[in-house]
Parts: sequence; C-alpha cells; structure tokens
Amino acid sequence: MKIVLAYSGGLDTSVAIKWLNEKYNAEIITLTLDVGQKEDFKSIEEKAYKIGAIKHYTIDAKEEFVRDYIFPAIKANAMYEEKYPLSTALSRPLIAKKLVEIAHKEGADAVAHGCTGKGNDQLRIEITVRALDPSLKVLAPTRDWGMSRDQEIKYAEKHNIPISKISKKYSIDQNLWGRSIEGGPLEDPWNIPEEDVWEWTVSPEKAPNEPKIIEIEFKDGVPIKIDGKAMDPLSLINYLNEIAGSHGVGRIDHMEDRIVGIKSREVYECPAAITIIEAHKDLEKLVLNRREIAFKRIVDNEWAFLVYAGLWEDPLRYDLDAFINKVNERVEGIVRVKLYKGSVMVVGRQSPYSIYDIKTATYESISTFDQTLSKGFVSLWGLQTVFSRSKMKKV
Repeated sequence: MKIVLAYSGGLDTSVAIKWLNEKYNAEIITLTLDVGQKEDFKSIEEKAYKIGAIKHYTIDAKEEFVRDYIFPAIKANAMYEEKYPLSTALSRPLIAKKLVEIAHKEGADAVAHGCTGKGNDQLRIEITVRALDPSLKVLAPTRDWGMSRDQEIKYAEKHNIPISKISKKYSIDQNLWGRSIEGGPLEDPWNIPEEDVWEWTVSPEKAPNEPKIIEIEFKDGVPIKIDGKAMDPLSLINYLNEIAGSHGVGRIDHMEDRIVGIKSREVYECPAAITIIEAHKDLEKLVLNRREIAFKRIVDNEWAFLVYAGLWEDPLRYDLDAFINKVNERVEGIVRVKLYKGSVMVVGRQSPYSIYDIKTATYESISTFDQTLSKGFVSLWGLQTVFSRSKMKKV
C-alpha cells in the first residue's frame, strides 16, 4: 500500500508517518506545501526521511494560494463569525488538491492528513479530496489512533521522533494569511494569552506611539499598490503583515463555533488580512449602492461559511463567486488606513466609481439637493408605520 501524507513537520504528522507505516505496512510519501509559513522546508524534508518516508515532495504553492484562495476571500470580505479571516481554512482545499495530484502521480492507494476528529480541517481536506477523486481512500490517523497529546509526545519519544518545545505547549498552523494557535493554556477561555503565543504582532501597549498612515490601492477588488508603489501579491501581503503587526494589528481571540458542534476558544494572528479586508469593505461602501451592499453581506457570510465548513468544491461557492467577481469589477480606488496600537481605522477613500456626490450631500450653499421634496417623502415613507401603530393595542 502507498499513502501520500500531508506533512507539516509538526507533532501529529510526524507521529503519523511511523503510525501509518506500522498499521498498514505502507510506503509513506510525504507532501509539504509552502503557503507562506516561512519554515525550514529542507529540515522538514530531512525529518520526514528520518522518520521513515520513502519520498518527499515540497511544493511552492504561494502564488497559487494568493491567486485562487486569498484573493477570492478578500473580494468576499471573508470573516467567519465576523472575526476569523479563514487563514487556515483557505489553505486546506489547496492541500487537498495537491494530495490528489501527487497520489495520481505516484499511483498511491490513499491520502492521509493529521487532522483530529474534533476540528474542521478533517472536513476541508476529506470532502475536497473526495470531490476531486472519490476513488481515493482518505485516512485520518490522528482521529483514529485515540492518543491524547501527552500520549503522542510519549509515542514520539519512544520512536525517537524529534519534536519542538513549542509543540509541547501549543498547536500552531500558519501561512501567508495568518497564524492559528491552539492548545495548552489557551483551552481555558478565561486565560489571557501569554506573549509567547504571538510572533507576528507586538503588544498594542508596546506599539509605536505615533500612528502609521498607509494607502492601499485596489483594482477589481484586490490590492495592487501600497502608498502608490506597485507590489506583487506576495510582497504586498508580507509587507502588510510586517507593518500592521508592528503596530499591534491582527490579534484575534474569540469563541468559535466549529462545524462538529463544539465551542472552541480560538486565537489567531492575521495583520495583513484584517487590514486589507477592512479597507476592502470600506471601498465597497463607496462604490456600491445600498441594495448591493445589503445583498452582498448575505453572499459574503454564506461564502465564508462554505469555506469554513469544508465545502470549497460545492457548486454554491462557485455560484457565489460569479456574483462576487461581478460586483468587484467596480471595487477600484485607494483607501487610506490608520494603524495605531492594535486598531485599524479607515480615514479616507476615493474611487473613479464612487457614487458619493458632494453637491448632493453637502450642507453648504453649493448643494443641489431640493429639500422641499423631502416633505412628501417623509409622509409616504412612514405611512404604513403610522397606520399600523394606530391599530395596535395602546401600551
């Protein structure tokens, strides 16, 4: 039997190499995707071979990740439960896609992942794999072996599998769009996250005392320039992670509803994502009318839910993309953002598609708005409310 394992180099997937080999007497091929996590991929490869992999793939998928996953998320203002920019969730269908590609290339019987039975990643990877190739068997050793985290560590020590000190305290996943930190002291929702949780952001209390003003330019709904300088997508996101993080922007701590029904305390670090989405949402409000904005909020929420819930390949997600892409044809312009001690505030915006008209909106003498028209409008607008209230029981 030949199995392709999505391999991060962390505790779960490192133990999985040995466990899968023992349980299925299988040849294990490991696959690591570079989605901007800035890790030592050579060391990850060496570790995989040391534990027992017969072959290893490292795929640089950063550009594909941005183009096909992050950019659509920006256009959709994707924030699950209005807090989480889907950083980990967005990478999973891409990992699943590559698992299928390598399985076909290697003639593998199955693919495997390191997701637990309590989380959402099992949905994101398994459903995507099965949608792309229903004939492939999908294995989830971390879900099946029944070991606690302490038992995993003991198993690793018994089989001389190296683990990092940070792995003993937290479970961490990161990519270009953000970091996810779970476990240890964070499992108690009352505990304040310790500073060793954070890597990309400084504490707001220690952030610069002077605010930073930046200008983000959008074209077709995606960022293309910072402060007038054209940047490729990877450089732009990396720059915003650095600059926003240096001002304490991007720390997220909230209670999240997992798809399996569990309430979970989740901590994320997403400086660029928070900054870009806030700017994008504001620009939409400048160029879209009230009805478009109201309907798009419904679409955006559904889009974020589908991605979070592992339904990337569902036809509805493609359907929603068609609407979102059409709307974003007018999301073009520049947004001025102030970063200050953990906060992101839009302080200016302009667009060739702006439907804001100063001569209509102003209270100055140049106003072209005929206020006499409002008298009849007010009467008609509230007509049913007035009639309804007259028939209600007086309280």
